[in-house]
Order: sequence, then structure tokens, then C-alpha cells
Amino acid sequence: MSINMTLLLVMGVLYAIGIYLLLERSLTRVLLGLMLLANATNILLLTTGGYAGLAPIFNKNIPATEFNDPLPQAFILTSIVISFAVTAFMLSLIYRSWLLSHADVIQDDREDLRVAKQDLYDVEEDSEIAIEISDFHENDQPLESREMIPEVTLKKSTTTPSAHPPAPKDLS
Repeated sequence: MSINMTLLLVMGVLYAIGIYLLLERSLTRVLLGLMLLANATNILLLTTGGYAGLAPIFNKNIPATEFNDPLPQAFILTSIVISFAVTAFMLSLIYRSWLLSHADVIQDDREDLRVAKQDLYDVEEDSEIAIEISDFHENDQPLESREMIPEVTLKKSTTTPSAHPPAPKDLS
């Protein structure tokens, strides 16, 4: 199977421009980016289809290698339908945004500003854990000599585990 380098180059450029446009704050540019990504995906699916061949209608005299694979064509059709639905939805969002504010640029809201002012260090997520302290982790050290996190304490069980599980009750 030979690879068509022109299609691959076009696909790469469409993906790059589409991702760049998705990162913009204008809804119109986001819509254009989504459309370019959908077209790049269609080209990707087209190139995975392989050589152009005969229509996949069964005939005993034609070997199976001569047929065209119908699966990439079905994927492309599905991709076209999904991209059309996403485009229609984005157009409705752009239209509604234009009616309300006469602009299609997304502004920073209070939550965006609050997150931007937040400290980068989070005690819960960024604290160091020296040793695995899970109850499910096999640790051969006695509980008193284990290195522990200062804020975390292990719960001591109040019951002693028995060697055998309780026998099931007879319901008859």
C-alpha cells in the first residue's frame, strides 16, 4: 500500500490550523477550527481506506483483495453527519451570543478570574507521600515504625479478625 503524501500533508495542516483556531476566544474561530478538524479527520479516514478498488458487491469470480473496504466510507459518512450537527449547534450558540451581547468573543467571568488568582500550591494535591499507607498495601513494618504523613492517621479496628469467616445460616 502506498501512502499519498499530499493527503497526509493537507491533513496535518488542517489539524494544526484547526487546533490553533480552537484555542481562540472568538466563537466564530472556534467553529472554523471544529470544521477544519472534521475535514482533517475525514481525510485521515480516507487515507486509511487503502487503494481504490471495486465496489464491495460479492462475485465468485473476483478475488477478495480487489474489493474496496466499505468501513472507512461508513466512518466518513458518520463523521460528516456528526460534524454537521456540531456545526449547527455552534451556529446557534454564535447567533444567540450575537443577539444578547453583539459580540462572539467569550469574556472572562468571575470564576475564571478567581481561578487565575489562585495559589499554584494545593495542600491536598501537592503534598508529598513518603510511603504507601493504604490498608490494601502490604507493609511488613510494624505500625509504630512506619513513616507516616503528619496529617494522616490510621484507623485502628475495634474487632479482631477471625481466622474463619462465619458459617452461612440455614434458611430452611
